[in-house]
Amino acid sequence: MTVFRGTPVSEGVAAGELYRPDAARGDGGGSGARAEDVCAAFAAVAAERTELAARLRASGRESEAGIVQVGALIAADQALIAPALAALTGPGSVAPAVSAATAVRESAEAQAAILEALPDPDLAQRAGDVRQVAEAVIAQLAGTVPAAPPDGPFILVRREVDPADLIRLADGGDLAGAVSVGGGASSHAAIIARGLGLPMLAGADLAVLAVPAGRQAILDATAGELTVDPSPADLAASSADNSKKRGRARPHGARPHAGLAHGGLAHTADGEPVTVLCNVASAAETRLGLANGAAGVGLLRTEIPFTRAAGWPSRAEHLAALEPIFGLLDGRKAVVRLLDFSGDKIPPFPGAEGLRAFLAAPGALAAQLGAIIEAGAGAGLNVMIPMVRSLDEVRHVRAELARAAKAAGTAPPPLGIMVEVAATAAAAARFAAHVDFFSIGTNDLTADVLRQDRVALHPSSASERPVLTAIATVVRAGREAGIGVSVCGDAAADPAVLPLLIGAGVRTVSVGAAKVPQVADWITRVTTGVERHAE
Repeated sequence: MTVFRGTPVSEGVAAGELYRPDAARGDGGGSGARAEDVCAAFAAVAAERTELAARLRASGRESEAGIVQVGALIAADQALIAPALAALTGPGSVAPAVSAATAVRESAEAQAAILEALPDPDLAQRAGDVRQVAEAVIAQLAGTVPAAPPDGPFILVRREVDPADLIRLADGGDLAGAVSVGGGASSHAAIIARGLGLPMLAGADLAVLAVPAGRQAILDATAGELTVDPSPADLAASSADNSKKRGRARPHGARPHAGLAHGGLAHTADGEPVTVLCNVASAAETRLGLANGAAGVGLLRTEIPFTRAAGWPSRAEHLAALEPIFGLLDGRKAVVRLLDFSGDKIPPFPGAEGLRAFLAAPGALAAQLGAIIEAGAGAGLNVMIPMVRSLDEVRHVRAELARAAKAAGTAPPPLGIMVEVAATAAAAARFAAHVDFFSIGTNDLTADVLRQDRVALHPSSASERPVLTAIATVVRAGREAGIGVSVCGDAAADPAVLPLLIGAGVRTVSVGAAKVPQVADWITRVTTGVERHAE
């Protein structure tokens, strides 16, 4: 038995056979390749990923399509291609100066080093995307075809796990988990893994790449361990547990978890009802969340498909992203957050960051609101403003929402705000008179209250007294004004914080699609102490 450690980026436990799709390929792929062969390999990778992105969009998986399309853009980027060609031929040389594989890899490492030097850790992790494309190009040059995945559950192991790998292999149904030597919690592969509910480690020990494919293993992506050649008893126990989890989370034909009553309600140990919704950015996540028993969507992140956009999205572009998701939400609650370009979600066009920029951009808000109202006509639609700091922002959006609804011949949907700023939480009673609901974003609120970097905080940091005081202030203001209050930040899916939120009066939570059953379980074990009287 051998144990390799890594950083958990998508929690869970999986068991299965190790799968190394590129284990047979050495570093000499394409040793006789010429410049035109290298160009053709880059073009083939770009085309293959563009085609995969198109298939994903056609099936309503817009968020995943956007991530795959990033790889296509990298494969077509001359900043990566040109240095590889220069290294291949050498200055004024006709014969190859280095192998094609070496030229491509050195160019990728140079670009990755630039990204890794960036101060923003989320942007720094984009270096992994560059390396993934380089390995795909080298495979094209070598002419190697990856070994077919094994029958039955398997664990993918790669130097850099590619998000496109996860999507393809998960669609086959037997991918149980993944281990990557590179990457981190904000890598695109990690984002995809969390959305699909796949256990994953990143930053794993390099020695794991020396383990032959086909060995049995247990991946504990909660403890941060990959155990190769475990005991038969441990393997059998993990395999049985993994089968139960995979069956429960299967998007098609799954039954809601026993902790959830009809309509996505869970009940505490003393009978208090708590509504469980899901956070999504794609149709795939929406299907998974609903199959797991969620009452609807409590946070629809609309910016994810547009993080590589060249300008503010048009109404047609918003519709293309929203319609596959709303097609699953007929009659169900759907809380749609307006564009939230912040952190590592800022597209490359100038002036895109933040709510103020969005509200000031001519036509940008009107385009999104028009699309939301059109796409969400059959759902229990709610519109939510992110990172609100002033009542003027609320008034501006409400007026624009009224115009969009009038143009569509319908009544305006409820309008609420995300409470993510300490000052907004403190002034919740004043905001409550102007909005229809509050949704507490614990990630940003915790960082602002504690004056710490959001990236460095764990969701359990929301259990600190100043944060709980801010949350209680918002809950009290909502109750006194008679408006709904929910929590949609990661703290709602943290076992240490969830009981505190319920104790503070929170009765609606929205969590990651794969987390819905687990959160329902935790709710059933909470005792609120609220006295219930027969009417």
